[in-house]
Amino acid sequence: MLKVRQIKVDILTDNDKALKESILKKLKIRQDELQEYTILKKSLDARDKNNINYIYEVKVKALNEDKLLNRKSNDIVLFEPKEYKAPLSGNILLKHRPVIIGSGPAGLFCALVLAENNYKPIIIERGKKVENRVEDVSLFWQKGILNPNSNVQFGEGGAGTFSDGKLNTLIKDNEGLGQKVLETFVKYGAPKEILYVNKPHIGTDLLQNIIKNMREAIIFMGGTFFFEETFEDLVIENDTLKQIKTNKQNLATDVLVLAIGHSARDTFYVLNNYLDIKSKPFAIGVRISHPQKQINENQYGKMAKYLPPADYKLTYQAQSGRGVYSFCMCPGGYVVNSSSENKALCINGMSNYKRDEENANSAIVVTIDSKDYGESPLSGIEFQRKLEHLAYEKGKGNIPTQRWEDFKNNIASQSLGNIKPIYKGNYYLTNLHEILPDYICHDLIEAIENFGHKIKGFNDNDALVSAVESRTSSPVRIKRDETLMANIKGVYPCGEGAGYAGGITSSAIDGIKVAHSIIARYRM
Repeated sequence: MLKVRQIKVDILTDNDKALKESILKKLKIRQDELQEYTILKKSLDARDKNNINYIYEVKVKALNEDKLLNRKSNDIVLFEPKEYKAPLSGNILLKHRPVIIGSGPAGLFCALVLAENNYKPIIIERGKKVENRVEDVSLFWQKGILNPNSNVQFGEGGAGTFSDGKLNTLIKDNEGLGQKVLETFVKYGAPKEILYVNKPHIGTDLLQNIIKNMREAIIFMGGTFFFEETFEDLVIENDTLKQIKTNKQNLATDVLVLAIGHSARDTFYVLNNYLDIKSKPFAIGVRISHPQKQINENQYGKMAKYLPPADYKLTYQAQSGRGVYSFCMCPGGYVVNSSSENKALCINGMSNYKRDEENANSAIVVTIDSKDYGESPLSGIEFQRKLEHLAYEKGKGNIPTQRWEDFKNNIASQSLGNIKPIYKGNYYLTNLHEILPDYICHDLIEAIENFGHKIKGFNDNDALVSAVESRTSSPVRIKRDETLMANIKGVYPCGEGAGYAGGITSSAIDGIKVAHSIIARYRM
């Protein structure tokens, strides 16, 4: 089999026939010499807006492959698949079933891999099943009634369930774990295109059913879920885990996976009594909204009407030395109230699979570290909480929102301009300077004005900014060794909440890595 790169197909003629013809042209072979092909990657080259093409990378089976390889072309190479394999079981006998706290991407994929290898995990989730969680979230967005244990942050699927469902990641993957994640999503209901498109995404609407299907598969393989049950404490003897306590039961276990997510603040306070936890840098800022049509035209020019909703990625180094960057950009999506604590408000972005809402939105965030919030392990959490309480107060329980012109002039907005809010949850016009620290506001103004030179209209006076985007990543890291175990034997910190991932795919990959470490050490 061959891997063939840099196959160009015009966006106006993009179909199976055009792709096949382009493969034949690239390889300089006849149609009868091409036996089969499979798409490996598909991306969009829009650097020249007058000549936009899809770029394919394909796996090909053809006659006389050795002859094709002898051409010494960088675009025609031997296909070397990355095959996913779980490790062989270790030698230490597990006396009890492994327990996983949290059913976000890290917890679900850890549970799935353990279940696939007959370890029959127990999954404890403080929130509800995804189908019931959706009802709680809808009630909150419509009427402001918050369930602190079942919301945008907590419940089956984790925070990623109510997001854009982006599956791209920048982490190195030499073991085929990323492909395992994508293939798993497809197996349980995701569109097959995520296996090859650049920057794949699923969307909130499709993710919900996929998560349910994964849960049912884990149960079929011997796993057990306990929903609406909250972890409360550890029982430790001689630096070794013996038992965990929840609000409903005590569970003896040799292995505990902490896939708790970045918002499980009460759990971090409990774990700080036992585990080696450090604060870590993160970022805070606002979410900015523009018409999706404006972003499309800037990125694609006159060909925008033929292409899917455009995204962007922006970075800036402020004069203060802080980094400012776009984060979790949601084409054709919503700004959502993603609060999980009473009288505190934070926001996020969300898109459905079609990304067909009127506005694009993205977080624009500024890097911060312990110099801003203190050296103690949990000081970052308290910093987040302070801002979120201010956001709740200034927004009167709704999403605090401001026109960009008013933000620059440090005055409360009195009315909207030409851009209307596309939000999940109500909004309230106010002055975001009364929520965010001055140094954050200063760097945001400097950066967003600069971004206006990169994307026309990005700093439009009527662009909407809302706050507070405070949960970009976990503010802590739970230390673990080379076997991925914490300082307490049998405890495995995992995923975004533990400080080892950022997003759905990297969290899922970390969940698989932790499952592999458990399998390699223990046997059932």
